[in-house]
Amino acid sequence: MADSTPQQSPTCDVDGMCYCPLTGIINTLSRKYAMQLISIIGAHQTMRFAEIEAHLSDASTSTISKRLDEFEEADLVTRTQYDEIPPRVEYALTKEGNEVQERLESLLEWATTRS
Repeated sequence: MADSTPQQSPTCDVDGMCYCPLTGIINTLSRKYAMQLISIIGAHQTMRFAEIEAHLSDASTSTISKRLDEFEEADLVTRTQYDEIPPRVEYALTKEGNEVQERLESLLEWATTRS
């Protein structure tokens, strides 16, 4: 039997600001180069920092580093450091990061039909 509990809509104030579960992820993904980073890493499975930089030549090293730290904190990206010389660090999307990437692909497809 289907759940007959009514779905509660997000609470919005008079200015239209909604307090809903999307707020956190929207704040993370709306930062500069965030969506591009998710797409790039997802397309390559794992990437080293220099490879990411090569794909985002307009972005500064500090911006990329900051986004990756934010993604790691949000559990969208894993950072694996290998004990090698020279040191090697690889970034990959987590399960949640892959889910975000899948949804971004749909958004990208939609956006290309509008241009």
